Amino acid sequence: MNASSKEVFSIHQASGSAGDRPLLSVCIPAYNRAALMRPLLDSILAQNFDDYEVLICEDGSPERGAIADVVRRFQQGNPGPIRYEENPANLGYDGNIRRLVERARGRYCVFMGNDDLLCEGALARIAAAVNQQLDCGVVVRSYASFEADPGQPKQVFRYFPQEHVLPAGAQAIFTAYRRSVVISGMVIERDAAQAVATDRFDGTLLYQLYLVGMILATHSVVFVPEVIALRRDGTPPDFGNSDAERGKFVPRDQTPESSLHFMQGMLAIARHVEEATRLRVFGAIRADIGNYAYPILSIQAKRSLPVFFAYGVSLARLGLWRHPLFHLYFITLLLIGPDRADRVIGLIKRRLGYTPRLGAARGGGR
Repeated sequence: MNASSKEVFSIHQASGSAGDRPLLSVCIPAYNRAALMRPLLDSILAQNFDDYEVLICEDGSPERGAIADVVRRFQQGNPGPIRYEENPANLGYDGNIRRLVERARGRYCVFMGNDDLLCEGALARIAAAVNQQLDCGVVVRSYASFEADPGQPKQVFRYFPQEHVLPAGAQAIFTAYRRSVVISGMVIERDAAQAVATDRFDGTLLYQLYLVGMILATHSVVFVPEVIALRRDGTPPDFGNSDAERGKFVPRDQTPESSLHFMQGMLAIARHVEEATRLRVFGAIRADIGNYAYPILSIQAKRSLPVFFAYGVSLARLGLWRHPLFHLYFITLLLIGPDRADRVIGLIKRRLGYTPRLGAARGGGR
């Protein structure tokens, strides 16, 4: 029996009978960052919506005791539908996301990073979307990033200016795929996700992309324009501790090698989704990644010129060289650097109010 199939030790049980099934499970993969758990829980309990549970799966971090203590103290003053569970072994990011799906009781899982914040009215907005679109399998949220002050967001990531629904099929998959990388506020239909559970992509940090691709072959996707979640910038990544991640990611750092592995995983999952669903989505997904390659390039743009140049060449060899915008981003970062380029892109997005569609693919192609 592998670690992901073992029972976990449950400290807190949700209120209500075992037969109750809430609409939403707010699912939190917890690893370290105990000091940021209380603000997240405050943002969830402040919602004007009550058909939900909160499920926290702690993944064997050095701060396990501190995280458990935060949850206990929170429940003393805020009795409510919170379950805190501890994985018996460190499953890693992908394994813990899968564990949360397995343990969730709600019809839909709403994922939140353990340093994120949920926006006012977010759960009610998600509920409206899934109740209106009865075959909804995924909700792609809008979200914002912030550093010290959540009241002063740095950027807003919005993909359509109004609510947008795509029926099941190739276009739903390739439109939602890249836009589901950030876990903050992402919503999936729980039973559909559990039906396709696999550990095949553990160590990619992208299990949610596998779920999105597989689910949208048979379910619709809803894009909501309202900002659902706030993603906290400035906290270093904490991947590379589990067996599946070790050697691929470095705790508290984002090396060129780890970024390249991340992109290889993104394309490998897309290829698998195409093969499993028999929908021609790989070419469209790769084109979409190439057309929006700025973030994956800029994350390494402050490295030395030889290191950044070698990183860009490695990305190009994954097939991104096929897309002219990839070359434009690469040259722009070389000429003016990431700080100036960030300001230009931020200005464009603020003026439009959403991320522009660049070279929108229509499916097919290799």
